[in-house]
Amino acid sequence: MPTMNSAIKALQSHLTASTVYTPDSEKYRDSLIRWSDTGVKDAGVVVQPTEASDISVALLWAQEYNIDVAIKGGGHSTAGTSSSDGGLVIDLSRMKQVTVDTTRKNITAQGGATWKEVDEAGAAHGLAAVGGTVNHTGVGGLTLGGGYGWLSGQYGLTIDNLLSATVVLADGSVVTASASENPDLFWALRGAGYNFGVVVDFTYQAYDQTAPVFSGVLGFTSDELEGIIEQLNHSLAQPDARSGAMCFFALSPDGSPMIIVICFYNGTREEGQERFAGLTALKPVLNTLDMTPYAVVNTLQNPQATYGDRKSFKGVFYEPPLDPQFARVIFDDFMTKIQSDADLKNSAIILEFTDMRKICEVPLTATALASRSPTQNGIVCLRWTDPSKDIEHRTWAREVQSKWKAELDARASQSAGSSVPQYINYAEPGDAAVANIYGENLGRLQQVKAKYDPKNVFYKMQPISST
Repeated sequence: MPTMNSAIKALQSHLTASTVYTPDSEKYRDSLIRWSDTGVKDAGVVVQPTEASDISVALLWAQEYNIDVAIKGGGHSTAGTSSSDGGLVIDLSRMKQVTVDTTRKNITAQGGATWKEVDEAGAAHGLAAVGGTVNHTGVGGLTLGGGYGWLSGQYGLTIDNLLSATVVLADGSVVTASASENPDLFWALRGAGYNFGVVVDFTYQAYDQTAPVFSGVLGFTSDELEGIIEQLNHSLAQPDARSGAMCFFALSPDGSPMIIVICFYNGTREEGQERFAGLTALKPVLNTLDMTPYAVVNTLQNPQATYGDRKSFKGVFYEPPLDPQFARVIFDDFMTKIQSDADLKNSAIILEFTDMRKICEVPLTATALASRSPTQNGIVCLRWTDPSKDIEHRTWAREVQSKWKAELDARASQSAGSSVPQYINYAEPGDAAVANIYGENLGRLQQVKAKYDPKNVFYKMQPISST
């Protein structure tokens, strides 16, 4: 039986375009850094390729030696799905090139790119793609799980604008997935794509975006909560595809409860001011609304969404209109918790208010994503530093999550209820409250899985069962 060291030497002898880190390498610890410290695991070997051919070599090597495989793009998984304890990490961070085809209005991003690179490359040509609202998020994870962004009201999800992808399969072959090439794989990548291979590049439809947008941050004291929720509910009841908002329950820098609303309107200042007049009439204590380049909007959350500390994401979902009284109960309970433990002071509950009409135009079976409905998404995002509190904090977050699920179930209509599949990118693996991920698409996904990854090499993120 070969030792790990001899196996790694065998791997290195076949790689031609990669940097390799092992536990005795000088920068090994740096290669393990993730957005959340809860995602850090000590890999046996980290391979940072620059060519698809080396990814093929690494995948075949891992299977030959029966070694666990993880794929790291942006590294934002709080559950550590982009890491491996003792196994192989294929880290795409050296594959970040972004190219723009101005004739076709396409943007192609390598699998290790972040939305920052995509936003900036597009902006240089007056174009924008539907991408993440935190610009240091990797393109791969967000795309493969669906992908909501500020432009989703107008153009749908990221996967609805994905034109093709280049994929390294478990058998080492490199294939193109598109509507005309390997269409079954292309279907599966759009919503369950973590399970089928390593995507080395994505090509997206882009859109003209030469004008700035009206966007910024509104900050309110806690007594305005009910009025804020009513205004945000009104925005969903009177939808405008160019508009969107996010609402944050958080603590202000001085430790007092605060509600933050990020507003977005893809139009003129006058149109944006009219759209958000109801919110600004509530007299926010902070107001940064202004005309802003689209690429800058995706930086607004960066001061809070920094690297480091321990984090947990628990997806929550609600059927609009959101009950202001329920929101008050959640808000007060959350504030009591994070004010009682200073280590949780940077935690937040984030609620999205998205015009879902364009997203819901796409049939449930047209892509692998099964969570297309008017149901809105949110996240309980806890942040702390003490590793001994991991179980305690995650357990409490699940309790908050369960309250949202109970509210959704109680308010459910025949067409939307507890059977509504949950959004995969807001679900940590193993969460009972988000067990229903693939809905009616599971059977077809199992068939595609059997064809492209029969040995289940890719299983880290919401794995697809064989039966």
